[in-house]
Amino acid sequence: MINKGFLTSLMICFGLIVIGCRHREDAQTYKSEALEFKLEKVTDSIRVPFGMLFLPNGNMLVTDRFSGEIIQVDIDSGEKKRLRGVPKSYSRGDGGALDILTYPNYGKNGWLYFSHSIGDSISSSMAIDRAKLKGDSLINIQRIFTAFPFYKSPSHYGSRMVLKDGYLFFTMGDRYDLKDSAQTLNNHLGKVMRIFDDGRIPQDNPFVDVENAKPEIWSYGHRNPQGLTLHPKTKELWLHEHGPKGGDELNLVKPGLNYGWPIICHGIDYDDTPIGDGITHKEGMEQPVHYYTPSIAPSGMEFYSGDKFKPWKDNLFIGAMALTHLNRLVFKNGEVVHEERLLEDFERRIRVVRQGPDGFIYIGVDGGTIMRLRPH
Repeated sequence: MINKGFLTSLMICFGLIVIGCRHREDAQTYKSEALEFKLEKVTDSIRVPFGMLFLPNGNMLVTDRFSGEIIQVDIDSGEKKRLRGVPKSYSRGDGGALDILTYPNYGKNGWLYFSHSIGDSISSSMAIDRAKLKGDSLINIQRIFTAFPFYKSPSHYGSRMVLKDGYLFFTMGDRYDLKDSAQTLNNHLGKVMRIFDDGRIPQDNPFVDVENAKPEIWSYGHRNPQGLTLHPKTKELWLHEHGPKGGDELNLVKPGLNYGWPIICHGIDYDDTPIGDGITHKEGMEQPVHYYTPSIAPSGMEFYSGDKFKPWKDNLFIGAMALTHLNRLVFKNGEVVHEERLLEDFERRIRVVRQGPDGFIYIGVDGGTIMRLRPH
């Protein structure tokens, strides 16, 4: 007769073996130009994983744009917990729970930053809150920014964030129907903004003394930027944004510059007509460092700075939704000199890309699986 304790131990061990096998079965090997890597599942059932960060304890926080929730994930077991106290989002169209990040010195002050759409079907906009995490709840929630104007369309909210030297940089889309607003400074649409990490406005922002200009504006003439990141060495601010039909752009963002939308564009409208006068260049407007025609529908972006994928050091990784792949860009002297499209047969919309503290690359895909790239 089998001892009951032994049977329980055997079942536990068997469960661990099954979990291990599940990851091994899920893990597929892919070949890059420079190396081979495995793609394995971390967790699933997060319908639209838009934002992702890693906590000091190794757990991950993921925003589900569709549900407006923030979900804590144990990256070893895949176990998920939904945070309580999350500010309500307007989850329609492009809206919902958007980006999330921690303060760089998170262990010292514990601030989390959370961007999301707010409002209703009559009018909505994008807001940024900061809060602290206590157990499974957000506490001490503070609203530090609200984009104006509110508008009825649930489209093109941006929204990505970066913290650098006590400043919060973040993007706001043009709200689609209001694309001409990207060229005017009396609103936040189609802009990159810079504020202090507590919401105050820096007095050296480029338009702070311009009459009727929104003082938070850092750069303008953007369409719908859903990628924002810092270069690990130069600390330069890089952005990518959706074009219309073609013309997705990668830009090096500098204060006060005009990036052209919708006056210049390397794409066309969805009905195959030109955007504006159909021009791609104009004096006083910046050209992209790199652009994609046809569109890849970029979302999420991260320079790789770890040591697990040494041939990919300092390469830029961008999630592609329309062409369902992981886009890898190689730079030399600030210019893109090579592009590789990874996971082209994966056939999933990659929504977010992040480097983990373990040096592996994590991606979130619509539908809503979180996956990890490991060297083979």
